Amino acid sequence: MRAGRRQTLHRLGTLALLLGSAQIAQGAAIVAVRVWPAADYTRVTIESDQVLAARHFLTDGPYRLVVDIDGLELNAQLRELVGKVRSDDPYIAGVRVGQYQPRVVRLVIDLKQPVAPQQFTLTPVAAYQHRLVFDLYPLKEPDPLLALVRDKEAAEKQAAQAVQDALGELIARVDRPGAPPSAPAAPASAALQTPAPREPEPPTAAERKRVERLIIVTLDPGHGGEDPGAIGPSGLREKDVVLAIARQLREELNAVKGMRVMLTRDADFFVPLQDRVRKARRVQADLFVSLHADAFLRPEARGASVFALSSKGATSAAARWMAERENAADGVGGVNLAVNDAQVMRTLLDMSTTAQIKDSLKLGKEVLGRIGKVGRLHKAQVEQAGFAVLKAPDIPSILVETAFISNPDEEAKLRDPDYQRQLVLAIASGIKRYFARNPPLARTRQL
Repeated sequence: MRAGRRQTLHRLGTLALLLGSAQIAQGAAIVAVRVWPAADYTRVTIESDQVLAARHFLTDGPYRLVVDIDGLELNAQLRELVGKVRSDDPYIAGVRVGQYQPRVVRLVIDLKQPVAPQQFTLTPVAAYQHRLVFDLYPLKEPDPLLALVRDKEAAEKQAAQAVQDALGELIARVDRPGAPPSAPAAPASAALQTPAPREPEPPTAAERKRVERLIIVTLDPGHGGEDPGAIGPSGLREKDVVLAIARQLREELNAVKGMRVMLTRDADFFVPLQDRVRKARRVQADLFVSLHADAFLRPEARGASVFALSSKGATSAAARWMAERENAADGVGGVNLAVNDAQVMRTLLDMSTTAQIKDSLKLGKEVLGRIGKVGRLHKAQVEQAGFAVLKAPDIPSILVETAFISNPDEEAKLRDPDYQRQLVLAIASGIKRYFARNPPLARTRQL
């Protein structure tokens, strides 16, 4: 009898060695951990093969977010979280991970400032399995319109100081022709790198006047963070190329007197579709341009496109398909449905006006005409479909598909800095032409 038991135990032991500890362990297995820092908020994602149950609480003195995750044993993947925190993260100073109790892992997130954390889970979608997400938001959201005005003033002062420094150095060389060149002055931007106060100064009377006559353009680089967008044959990601184009376009338009650009994201993080619209409305944007580089079912599809909103259905089957694809971004990027204001989105749907669509078509025509001089167009006219990101009721809005990243030739072009520059100049030219023909009204809201 005992010999039989020993044989059974021996066979079970052999099976355990063959399976390996990961396959016989109970509970969830961690697939990946990711941290997405940004000025708007920092996201921490823990991806696993099962739904994770977690609870969190905050402490002050020092500020910390403590997270307990059930059903886990500390492993190498969780320890990787410690090294993923960047020094420039606005919210997280560091992370510590430990086995708090049997089958309970504790994360201690040391914070640089107080936060309003949001915890939620995401079901499997696209390439992702189950995701446990923590979004760390500031307690008080800064006024983006005031930030734009002050950023504009700081840039102008920096440029003026650079000219003054260069002039002073030239005069010094004339006065002392044999003297060696002086050490370069510290860049004026150094003064701008000090941390901004938590409570910003109230707007001055001069700033209020500047807002009234400032032309504001919102540029929306699609996707970001957890959502890479389309991926080309050689691995170029849509979220990366459109961010690069948006940053260059911002510089081009910011050089126009009286014009200022706000990006819905200026780094690699995800912004829900509704928040992209909300950001544009908060700064009272005069127009909204969403930038994309989509994929299609067939790799031979090519050419740039411009889309406006439609209130009567899509103008083509391809336009409908692309709108559905872009509208699905929230599912991939990850939206906290518990705080997603469905009533606001319904209001936006209902308030989309004929006048907004008419102005959007004017803007789209100007931009499409100039893009057509850079490369091939997919369609020779502005198309229309139900893109959720174009539904700001009071802002002319277009979506620009710069090229099909799924086409190998066009992916190579999108990777080329010279081609990116041509696209930037074409889109900027179209925007400036639109404003020349349709001057914006003065802003009525006071800071």
